[in-house]
Amino acid sequence: MMTRRKITNRKRRVSGLLVSTMLTCFLVSGCVDQSGGSSDTSVAASGTAQSAETLLEITDPEEKAAVEAAKAKVAAMDEEPRIIATSPATADICDRLELDLVGVCSSTISTIPERYAEVEQVGTSMSPDMEIVASLSPDWILSPASLQSDLQPKYEAIDTDWAFLNLRSVPGMYRSIQELGEIFGREEQAQELVDEFTEFYEEYSTRNEGKESPKVLILMGLPGSYIIATENSYVGSLVELAGGENVYAGTDQEFLTVNTEDMKTKEPDIILCAAHALPDQVTEMFKEDFETNDIWQHFDAVQNDRVYYLTYELFGMSATFDYPEALEELQPILYPESEEDEEKARENSDNAAKAAEESEASEKIDEETLQEITK
Repeated sequence: MMTRRKITNRKRRVSGLLVSTMLTCFLVSGCVDQSGGSSDTSVAASGTAQSAETLLEITDPEEKAAVEAAKAKVAAMDEEPRIIATSPATADICDRLELDLVGVCSSTISTIPERYAEVEQVGTSMSPDMEIVASLSPDWILSPASLQSDLQPKYEAIDTDWAFLNLRSVPGMYRSIQELGEIFGREEQAQELVDEFTEFYEEYSTRNEGKESPKVLILMGLPGSYIIATENSYVGSLVELAGGENVYAGTDQEFLTVNTEDMKTKEPDIILCAAHALPDQVTEMFKEDFETNDIWQHFDAVQNDRVYYLTYELFGMSATFDYPEALEELQPILYPESEEDEEKARENSDNAAKAAEESEASEKIDEETLQEITK
C-alpha cells in the first residue's frame, strides 16, 4: 500500500474540487454560486432551462488537472484502492459504479446496497467510528460534502485520501459521478449514469415551462426545532429544478435559522415540511407547532391548506437516484391543474406523514448519533 503524507496547507479552491498539493480531493459544491446567487439547478418555469450538458460540464482547468492527478495516483497503485463509503448515498453511487468497498456506513432507515452486505460497517454517516475506519487502512474515504466540516478533521488524523461528494443537487451528484468514474477507472459506468440523467432531464426540463412559479418555504425539521432549506440544499434544489421559487433564495448557505415573523413577511404560497432525521419525532413536532403556534394561522399557505409533508426517503440531505420520484411527488403540489391533482398532493402528504410517524426511527437510533444530529 502506498504511503501518503498529508499536507493540509495551500489548498486551491475551484468550482468542483478543493485540492491540496498532495492531491487530496474534495468533490464539493460546484453547483453553488459562492457570490450569493442561486444554484445552477434552476429550471425557471417561465424561462428556458439549461441543457443537461451545460449543467454537468466541468470547465475549470484546475479541477480537471486535479482529477487527472488523482486518476494517475490511483492507477499507479499495485492493487485496487481500498475505499470506504460513509453514507448510504455515497455507497449507492459506488454500487452503481461497480466499486468494491472495504468499509460502509450503517443505517437504520436507508438501505445499503446488497453488494456490500458482507462489508465491515464503520458506523453512521454523521458519526463514523474512526477506530474501525483506521483499522481498515483505507486509501480513500468518500463522504457527502454536507458533513465536511465535521468529518474532515477526523480524516486528517489518519493516513488516507478522501473526497467529499457534492450531493446538494442532482447535477452536483452527476458531476461527482463523472469525476469518480475518471479517478477510479469507471468511465463507462459513469457515462451510462450520466446518459440516464441527460435523457430524463431533456424531457423533464420543459414540463413546467410557461407556468407561474409558486413561492415556496421549505422547513427542514430536526428533533425539537427546524431550519429553512435554501436552494443550495438538496430539497431546495429539487424545488428549484421543478421551477419553484424559494422564498429564501439568494444566499450561499444551505440552511438558515429564521423566526416565523420573518417567514410571514415572505408570504409563501406553499410550505413544505421535510425531516433531517428522526422523521417520527419531526412530523409530530411540525403538527404540534402548526396547531399551537398562532402565527402560522396567519400564513396564506396555512389558510389555503397548502402545507405538505414530504416523503422522508425521497427528500433527505443528499441527492439520490430516486430524484425522478421526488420530482413526481412535487408536481401536483407545485402545479395542481385539477381537483385530482390537489387530491393527489394531499394524499401524498398524508401518506408521507403517516409513514414518518410509523417509522419508529427514534427507537432505532443510539444516543451518540442522536447527539450528532441535534448538536
